[in-house]
Amino acid sequence: MSLPLDFDQLAQHIKQWGQELGFQQVGICDTDLTAEEPKLQTWLDHQYHGDMAWLARYGMLRARPHELQPGTLRVISVRMNYLPPNAALAKTLKNPQLGYISRYALGRDYHKVLRQRLKKLGDKIQSHCSDFSFRPFVDSAPIMERPLAAKAGIGWTGKHSLTINRETGSWFFLGELLVDIPLPPDAPAEENCGRCVACMTTCPTNAIVEPYIVDARRCISYLTIELEGAIPEALRPLIGNRIYGCDDCQMCCPWNRFAPLSEETDFTPRDDLYQPQLLALYAWDEATFLAKTEGSPIRRIGYFRWLRNITVALGNAPYQPEILAALTQRKGINAILDEHIDWAIARQTARREQREQQSINVQQPKLQRLIRSVEKGLPRDA
Repeated sequence: MSLPLDFDQLAQHIKQWGQELGFQQVGICDTDLTAEEPKLQTWLDHQYHGDMAWLARYGMLRARPHELQPGTLRVISVRMNYLPPNAALAKTLKNPQLGYISRYALGRDYHKVLRQRLKKLGDKIQSHCSDFSFRPFVDSAPIMERPLAAKAGIGWTGKHSLTINRETGSWFFLGELLVDIPLPPDAPAEENCGRCVACMTTCPTNAIVEPYIVDARRCISYLTIELEGAIPEALRPLIGNRIYGCDDCQMCCPWNRFAPLSEETDFTPRDDLYQPQLLALYAWDEATFLAKTEGSPIRRIGYFRWLRNITVALGNAPYQPEILAALTQRKGINAILDEHIDWAIARQTARREQREQQSINVQQPKLQRLIRSVEKGLPRDA
Protein backbone atom coordinates (compact mmCIF):
# COMPACT_ATOMS: atom_id res chain seq x y z
CA MET A 1 0.00 0.00 0.00
CA SER A 2 1.51 3.37 -1.06
CA LEU A 3 1.86 6.15 1.48
CA PRO A 4 0.08 9.51 0.94
CA LEU A 5 2.24 12.07 -0.84
CA ASP A 6 3.92 14.75 1.23
CA PHE A 7 3.16 17.71 -1.05
CA ASP A 8 5.29 20.13 0.97
CA GLN A 9 8.32 17.92 0.50
CA LEU A 10 7.44 17.33 -3.16
CA ALA A 11 7.29 21.09 -3.75
CA GLN A 12 10.81 21.46 -2.37
CA HIS A 13 12.03 18.65 -4.61
CA ILE A 14 10.39 20.30 -7.63
CA LYS A 15 12.23 23.55 -6.95
CA GLN A 16 15.52 21.70 -6.61
CA TRP A 17 14.93 19.72 -9.80
CA GLY A 18 14.02 22.92 -11.60
CA GLN A 19 17.30 24.56 -10.63
CA GLU A 20 19.19 21.46 -11.72
CA LEU A 21 17.51 21.83 -15.13
CA GLY A 22 18.73 25.41 -15.46
CA PHE A 23 15.84 27.46 -14.12
CA GLN A 24 16.93 30.25 -11.81
CA GLN A 25 13.67 30.17 -9.85
CA VAL A 26 10.61 27.95 -9.49
CA GLY A 27 7.38 29.11 -7.87
CA ILE A 28 3.93 27.62 -7.34
CA CYS A 29 0.49 29.22 -7.35
CA ASP A 30 -3.19 28.36 -7.66
CA THR A 31 -5.20 29.05 -10.81
CA ASP A 32 -7.40 31.90 -9.58
CA LEU A 33 -6.93 34.94 -11.83
CA THR A 34 -10.41 36.40 -11.47
CA ALA A 35 -8.91 39.74 -10.39
CA GLU A 36 -7.20 39.97 -13.79
CA GLU A 37 -10.32 39.43 -15.88
CA PRO A 38 -11.71 43.02 -15.71
CA LYS A 39 -8.25 44.42 -16.56
CA LEU A 40 -7.92 42.07 -19.52
CA GLN A 41 -11.41 42.93 -20.81
CA THR A 42 -10.74 46.68 -20.54
CA TRP A 43 -7.45 46.26 -22.40
CA LEU A 44 -9.20 44.35 -25.18
CA ASP A 45 -12.07 46.87 -25.32
CA HIS A 46 -9.52 49.63 -25.98
CA GLN A 47 -8.17 47.58 -28.92
CA TYR A 48 -4.70 47.71 -27.38
CA HIS A 49 -4.00 44.24 -28.78
CA GLY A 50 -3.89 45.63 -32.33
CA ASP A 51 -3.91 42.93 -35.01
CA MET A 52 -3.22 40.12 -32.53
CA ALA A 53 -6.70 38.68 -33.00
CA TRP A 54 -5.97 35.55 -31.00
CA LEU A 55 -5.85 37.62 -27.81
CA ALA A 56 -9.48 38.62 -28.25
CA ARG A 57 -10.49 35.24 -29.67
CA TYR A 58 -9.62 33.38 -26.47
CA GLY A 59 -10.89 36.18 -24.22
CA MET A 60 -11.24 35.24 -20.57
CA LEU A 61 -9.87 31.75 -21.17
CA ARG A 62 -6.46 33.38 -20.74
CA ALA A 63 -7.32 33.99 -17.09
CA ARG A 64 -8.65 30.48 -16.47
CA PRO A 65 -5.86 27.87 -16.60
CA HIS A 66 -8.20 25.27 -15.11
CA GLU A 67 -10.46 25.62 -18.17
CA LEU A 68 -7.57 25.59 -20.59
CA GLN A 69 -6.32 22.34 -19.07
CA PRO A 70 -9.20 20.65 -17.19
CA GLY A 71 -8.15 19.24 -13.84
CA THR A 72 -5.42 21.80 -13.25
CA LEU A 73 -5.01 22.66 -9.58
CA ARG A 74 -1.66 24.45 -9.54
CA VAL A 75 0.69 26.28 -11.87
CA ILE A 76 4.43 25.79 -11.55
CA SER A 77 6.01 29.00 -12.83
CA VAL A 78 9.70 29.16 -13.78
CA ARG A 79 12.15 31.79 -14.92
CA MET A 80 15.39 31.51 -16.85
CA ASN A 81 17.88 34.36 -17.29
CA TYR A 82 18.82 35.26 -20.86
CA LEU A 83 20.96 38.42 -20.81
CA PRO A 84 24.06 37.45 -22.81
CA PRO A 85 27.63 38.51 -21.92
CA ASN A 86 28.86 41.59 -23.79
CA ALA A 87 25.28 42.54 -24.62
CA ALA A 88 26.42 45.95 -26.01
CA LEU A 89 22.92 47.34 -25.60
CA ALA A 90 23.53 51.08 -25.66
CA LYS A 91 26.50 50.82 -28.02
CA THR A 92 24.41 49.13 -30.70
CA LEU A 93 21.48 51.51 -30.28
CA LYS A 94 23.72 54.56 -30.63
CA ASN A 95 25.21 53.42 -33.93
CA PRO A 96 22.63 54.05 -36.71
CA GLN A 97 24.62 51.87 -39.12
CA LEU A 98 23.92 48.81 -36.96
CA GLY A 99 20.69 46.87 -36.54
CA TYR A 100 19.41 46.51 -32.98
CA ILE A 101 17.90 43.10 -32.22
CA SER A 102 16.19 42.52 -28.89
CA ARG A 103 18.62 40.67 -26.63
CA TYR A 104 16.28 37.73 -26.11
CA ALA A 105 16.41 36.87 -29.83
CA LEU A 106 20.19 36.73 -30.36
CA GLY A 107 20.53 33.02 -29.66
CA ARG A 108 18.36 29.93 -29.92
CA ASP A 109 14.58 30.18 -29.78
CA TYR A 110 13.69 30.28 -26.08
CA HIS A 111 10.37 28.54 -26.70
CA LYS A 112 12.22 25.35 -27.56
CA VAL A 113 14.77 25.65 -24.75
CA LEU A 114 12.27 26.23 -21.95
CA ARG A 115 9.68 23.80 -23.24
CA GLN A 116 12.19 20.94 -23.33
CA ARG A 117 13.32 21.71 -19.77
CA LEU A 118 9.71 21.98 -18.54
CA LYS A 119 8.92 18.63 -20.15
CA LYS A 120 11.88 17.11 -18.29
CA LEU A 121 10.67 18.66 -15.05
CA GLY A 122 7.20 17.20 -15.61
CA ASP A 123 8.66 13.78 -16.35
CA LYS A 124 10.74 13.99 -13.17
CA ILE A 125 7.66 14.77 -11.08
CA GLN A 126 5.76 11.96 -12.78
CA SER A 127 8.47 9.46 -11.85
CA HIS A 128 7.85 10.32 -8.19
CA CYS A 129 4.10 10.74 -8.45
CA SER A 130 2.42 8.14 -10.64
CA ASP A 131 -1.08 9.63 -10.53
CA PHE A 132 -0.02 12.89 -12.11
CA SER A 133 -0.51 14.75 -15.37
CA PHE A 134 0.99 17.99 -16.62
CA ARG A 135 1.15 20.33 -19.58
CA PRO A 136 4.01 22.75 -20.30
CA PHE A 137 3.54 26.22 -21.79
CA VAL A 138 6.03 28.76 -23.12
CA ASP A 139 4.14 31.54 -24.89
CA SER A 140 2.32 28.75 -26.69
CA ALA A 141 -1.26 29.04 -25.42
CA PRO A 142 -3.74 31.62 -24.10
CA ILE A 143 -2.40 31.91 -20.58
CA MET A 144 -1.56 35.00 -18.50
CA GLU A 145 1.98 34.07 -17.57
CA ARG A 146 2.94 37.34 -15.87
CA PRO A 147 0.10 37.45 -13.31
CA LEU A 148 0.78 33.78 -12.61
CA ALA A 149 4.47 34.52 -12.11
CA ALA A 150 3.55 37.27 -9.66
CA LYS A 151 1.26 34.92 -7.71
CA ALA A 152 4.02 32.29 -7.66
CA GLY A 153 6.51 34.75 -6.15
CA ILE A 154 8.71 35.00 -9.25
CA GLY A 155 8.38 38.77 -9.40
CA TRP A 156 5.92 41.63 -9.69
CA THR A 157 4.46 43.14 -12.84
CA GLY A 158 6.23 46.41 -13.60
CA LYS A 159 4.70 49.52 -15.13
CA HIS A 160 5.98 48.33 -18.51
CA SER A 161 3.90 45.14 -17.98
CA LEU A 162 6.99 42.90 -17.72
CA THR A 163 7.84 40.78 -14.69
CA ILE A 164 10.54 42.19 -12.40
CA ASN A 165 12.44 40.22 -9.78
CA ARG A 166 13.96 42.16 -6.88
CA GLU A 167 17.32 40.39 -7.06
CA THR A 168 17.73 39.88 -10.80
CA GLY A 169 15.65 42.50 -12.64
CA SER A 170 13.64 41.49 -15.70
CA TRP A 171 16.01 39.92 -18.21
CA PHE A 172 14.47 36.45 -18.01
CA PHE A 173 12.02 34.15 -19.76
CA LEU A 174 8.93 32.67 -18.14
CA GLY A 175 7.41 29.23 -18.54
CA GLU A 176 4.58 27.32 -16.89
CA LEU A 177 3.74 23.76 -16.00
CA LEU A 178 0.03 23.16 -15.37
CA VAL A 179 -0.36 20.28 -12.89
CA ASP A 180 -3.24 18.41 -11.25
CA ILE A 181 -1.82 17.99 -7.74
CA PRO A 182 -2.46 20.32 -4.74
CA LEU A 183 1.06 21.61 -4.15
CA PRO A 184 1.44 24.32 -1.50
CA PRO A 185 1.39 27.76 -3.17
CA ASP A 186 4.15 30.31 -2.62
CA ALA A 187 3.61 33.83 -1.35
CA PRO A 188 2.99 36.35 -4.14
CA ALA A 189 5.65 38.93 -4.97
CA GLU A 190 5.19 42.48 -3.70
CA GLU A 191 5.12 45.40 -6.12
CA ASN A 192 8.29 47.51 -5.86
CA CYS A 193 8.15 50.07 -8.68
CA GLY A 194 7.12 52.85 -6.31
CA ARG A 195 6.97 56.24 -8.00
CA CYS A 196 9.51 55.33 -10.69
CA VAL A 197 8.27 55.98 -14.24
CA ALA A 198 11.56 55.51 -16.09
CA CYS A 199 10.10 52.91 -18.45
CA MET A 200 7.16 55.15 -19.32
CA THR A 201 9.24 58.23 -20.09
CA THR A 202 11.92 56.27 -21.97
CA CYS A 203 9.61 54.36 -24.34
CA PRO A 204 10.44 55.75 -27.81
CA THR A 205 6.83 55.59 -29.02
CA ASN A 206 4.99 56.35 -25.74
CA ALA A 207 3.42 52.90 -25.88
CA ILE A 208 3.01 52.69 -22.08
CA VAL A 209 -0.16 54.78 -22.00
CA GLU A 210 -0.54 54.52 -18.23
CA PRO A 211 1.16 52.50 -15.50
CA TYR A 212 0.91 48.77 -16.27
CA ILE A 213 -0.97 49.40 -19.54
CA VAL A 214 0.80 48.99 -22.91
CA ASP A 215 -0.87 49.91 -26.19
CA ALA A 216 0.64 47.24 -28.41
CA ARG A 217 -0.20 49.26 -31.51
CA ARG A 218 2.53 51.72 -30.54
CA CYS A 219 5.03 49.22 -29.11
CA ILE A 220 8.14 48.68 -31.26
CA SER A 221 8.18 44.98 -30.40
CA TYR A 222 4.67 44.66 -31.81
CA LEU A 223 5.44 46.83 -34.84
CA THR A 224 8.57 44.89 -35.81
CA ILE A 225 7.46 41.37 -34.84
CA GLU A 226 3.68 40.93 -34.70
CA LEU A 227 2.39 43.48 -37.24
CA GLU A 228 2.14 41.89 -40.68
CA GLY A 229 1.24 44.97 -42.72
CA ALA A 230 2.67 48.46 -43.07
CA ILE A 231 4.19 50.18 -40.06
CA PRO A 232 2.34 53.48 -39.46
CA GLU A 233 4.39 56.24 -41.06
CA ALA A 234 4.27 58.49 -38.00
CA LEU A 235 5.95 55.79 -35.90
CA ARG A 236 8.72 54.86 -38.36
CA PRO A 237 11.16 57.64 -37.37
CA LEU A 238 10.73 56.68 -33.70
CA ILE A 239 11.84 53.10 -34.36
CA GLY A 240 15.38 54.21 -35.11
CA ASN A 241 17.63 51.21 -35.85
CA ARG A 242 15.53 48.66 -33.95
CA ILE A 243 14.88 45.91 -36.48
CA TYR A 244 13.51 43.19 -34.19
CA GLY A 245 11.96 44.10 -30.87
CA CYS A 246 12.93 46.74 -28.36
CA ASP A 247 14.57 46.68 -24.93
CA ASP A 248 14.45 50.35 -23.95
CA CYS A 249 12.00 49.91 -21.07
CA GLN A 250 14.25 47.24 -19.58
CA MET A 251 17.51 49.06 -20.22
CA CYS A 252 16.38 52.05 -18.14
CA CYS A 253 14.86 50.04 -15.28
CA PRO A 254 16.81 50.57 -12.02
CA TRP A 255 16.17 46.96 -11.02
CA ASN A 256 18.24 45.81 -14.00
CA ARG A 257 21.33 47.69 -12.90
CA PHE A 258 22.87 44.54 -11.47
CA ALA A 259 21.08 41.92 -13.55
CA PRO A 260 23.06 38.67 -13.80
CA LEU A 261 24.30 37.37 -17.12
CA SER A 262 22.95 34.11 -18.49
CA GLU A 263 25.09 30.99 -18.38
CA GLU A 264 22.94 29.24 -20.99
CA THR A 265 25.03 28.58 -24.08
CA ASP A 266 21.79 28.35 -26.10
CA PHE A 267 21.36 32.09 -25.58
CA THR A 268 24.86 33.01 -26.76
CA PRO A 269 24.51 35.62 -29.54
CA ARG A 270 25.02 34.37 -33.07
CA ASP A 271 27.86 36.13 -34.87
CA ASP A 272 25.64 37.25 -37.76
CA LEU A 273 23.13 38.85 -35.38
CA TYR A 274 25.48 40.50 -32.90
CA GLN A 275 25.94 44.21 -33.73
CA PRO A 276 25.17 43.55 -37.41
CA GLN A 277 25.66 46.14 -40.16
CA LEU A 278 22.28 47.09 -41.62
CA LEU A 279 23.54 46.98 -45.20
CA ALA A 280 25.00 43.52 -44.66
CA LEU A 281 21.65 42.21 -43.36
CA TYR A 282 19.81 43.92 -46.22
CA ALA A 283 21.93 42.04 -48.73
CA TRP A 284 20.65 38.65 -47.53
CA ASP A 285 18.45 36.78 -49.98
CA GLU A 286 15.63 34.65 -48.63
CA ALA A 287 17.69 31.46 -48.56
CA THR A 288 20.37 33.21 -46.52
CA PHE A 289 17.76 34.63 -44.14
CA LEU A 290 16.31 31.16 -43.55
CA ALA A 291 19.75 29.64 -43.01
CA LYS A 292 20.99 32.37 -40.66
CA THR A 293 17.82 32.34 -38.56
CA GLU A 294 17.31 28.58 -38.33
CA GLY A 295 16.34 27.75 -34.75
CA SER A 296 15.95 31.46 -33.97
CA PRO A 297 12.74 33.26 -32.94
CA ILE A 298 13.47 35.80 -35.69
CA ARG A 299 12.62 33.31 -38.41
CA ARG A 300 8.89 33.37 -37.68
CA ILE A 301 8.43 36.96 -38.90
CA GLY A 302 9.43 35.88 -42.41
CA TYR A 303 11.76 37.37 -44.98
CA PHE A 304 9.64 40.33 -46.12
CA ARG A 305 8.88 41.60 -42.61
CA TRP A 306 12.61 41.32 -41.94
CA LEU A 307 13.36 43.46 -45.01
CA ARG A 308 10.57 45.87 -44.05
CA ASN A 309 12.11 46.46 -40.63
CA ILE A 310 15.61 46.97 -42.02
CA THR A 311 14.21 49.33 -44.66
CA VAL A 312 12.79 51.55 -41.91
CA ALA A 313 16.13 51.51 -40.08
CA LEU A 314 17.93 52.50 -43.30
CA GLY A 315 15.45 55.32 -43.76
CA ASN A 316 16.38 56.55 -40.28
CA ALA A 317 20.15 56.27 -40.86
CA PRO A 318 22.41 59.17 -41.91
CA TYR A 319 22.71 59.63 -45.67
CA GLN A 320 24.93 57.21 -47.54
CA PRO A 321 24.95 56.69 -51.30
CA GLU A 322 25.29 52.94 -50.61
CA ILE A 323 21.99 53.03 -48.71
CA LEU A 324 20.16 54.73 -51.56
CA ALA A 325 21.56 52.18 -54.00
CA ALA A 326 20.57 49.23 -51.79
CA LEU A 327 17.03 50.57 -51.31
CA THR A 328 16.55 51.13 -55.03
CA GLN A 329 17.73 47.59 -55.84
CA ARG A 330 15.10 46.10 -53.51
CA LYS A 331 12.14 47.74 -55.26
CA GLY A 332 9.51 45.74 -57.07
CA ILE A 333 9.34 42.48 -55.12
CA ASN A 334 6.60 43.24 -52.58
CA ALA A 335 3.97 46.00 -52.47
CA ILE A 336 4.17 46.67 -48.72
CA LEU A 337 7.95 46.58 -48.86
CA ASP A 338 7.89 49.07 -51.76
CA GLU A 339 5.87 51.50 -49.66
CA HIS A 340 8.54 51.45 -46.96
CA ILE A 341 11.33 51.67 -49.54
CA ASP A 342 9.78 54.78 -51.09
CA TRP A 343 9.56 56.32 -47.64
CA ALA A 344 13.17 55.44 -46.84
CA ILE A 345 14.43 56.74 -50.20
CA ALA A 346 12.63 60.04 -49.59
CA ARG A 347 14.29 60.29 -46.17
CA GLN A 348 17.74 59.52 -47.55
CA THR A 349 17.26 61.95 -50.45
CA ALA A 350 16.19 64.72 -48.08
CA ARG A 351 19.30 64.14 -45.97
CA ARG A 352 21.52 64.24 -49.06
CA GLU A 353 20.00 67.55 -50.12
CA GLN A 354 20.39 68.89 -46.61
CA ARG A 355 24.05 67.89 -46.60
CA GLU A 356 24.59 69.56 -49.96
CA GLN A 357 22.91 72.73 -48.73
CA GLN A 358 25.04 72.73 -45.60
CA SER A 359 28.13 72.39 -47.76
CA ILE A 360 27.00 75.38 -49.83
CA ASN A 361 26.33 77.38 -46.69
CA VAL A 362 29.85 76.63 -45.46
CA GLN A 363 31.47 77.50 -48.78
CA GLN A 364 29.59 80.76 -49.40
CA PRO A 365 31.35 82.85 -46.70
CA LYS A 366 34.71 81.56 -47.92
CA LEU A 367 33.85 82.54 -51.51
CA GLN A 368 32.67 85.97 -50.42
CA ARG A 369 35.89 86.61 -48.49
CA LEU A 370 37.91 85.53 -51.51
CA ILE A 371 35.97 87.94 -53.79
CA ARG A 372 36.48 90.81 -51.36
CA SER A 373 40.22 90.17 -51.09
CA VAL A 374 40.52 90.06 -54.88
CA GLU A 375 38.53 93.28 -55.22
CA LYS A 376 40.80 95.03 -52.72
CA GLY A 377 43.82 94.18 -54.84
CA LEU A 378 42.38 95.57 -58.09
CA PRO A 379 43.29 99.11 -59.38
CA ARG A 380 40.63 101.73 -58.61
CA ASP A 381 39.84 102.30 -62.31
CA ALA A 382 39.55 98.58 -63.05
